[in-house]
Amino acid sequence: MTSPLLLAQGLRKRLGERLLWHGISIDLRARERLALVGPAGCGKTLLLRQLAWLDPPDGGQVLLRGQPPQAWTLPRYRAQVAYLAQRPPVFAGTVAQNLAEPWTYRCHQGRSPQPERLLAWLAQLGRDPTFLGQAAGLLSGGETQLLALLRLLQLDPVVLLLDEPSASLDGATTLKLEALLMQWLRGGERALILTSHDHDQVERCCNRRLELGP
Repeated sequence: MTSPLLLAQGLRKRLGERLLWHGISIDLRARERLALVGPAGCGKTLLLRQLAWLDPPDGGQVLLRGQPPQAWTLPRYRAQVAYLAQRPPVFAGTVAQNLAEPWTYRCHQGRSPQPERLLAWLAQLGRDPTFLGQAAGLLSGGETQLLALLRLLQLDPVVLLLDEPSASLDGATTLKLEALLMQWLRGGERALILTSHDHDQVERCCNRRLELGP
């Protein structure tokens, strides 16, 4: 059996006096698709943020390819364990400028964008090249989700952490997004974890579930 890409052991999270969970363990291997499920307020988003090391856990450990986040340095770790928020932030400027921004970061020095691949992804999502010239701040909620997903995919992460990735998309675009994610998974040793209020999406996209909550 292959080694896990992402391994979490004994994670614990408190909100004030409330213990959201404890003893959470995740063993995520290449091409696996794990759904975090549970009632509202059970901490699905917080768990994704813990795995991305945006909110470090109150207990337990997280390992990427056998190494803790600190061994990678946090910028490199977060580029490989990439978190997509339900309402992702955008920078001032056009879509193209937003997509170019991550390439200016030190952790991506020596790498360069692949415009042809990006245009192919846009086409798969039903968008033509004029999308790149739109003002990012004027995009709809669904278009902002697409921009943020492409901004992460172009960096070739190892693990995608997706928080309601299609909550603002129509049904047709949701299916296109899912097809793109499945194609991305086949491109190497990659895996994803997602939350979704859409039970059908969980059935279509995920082969494992982790139940949170009481």
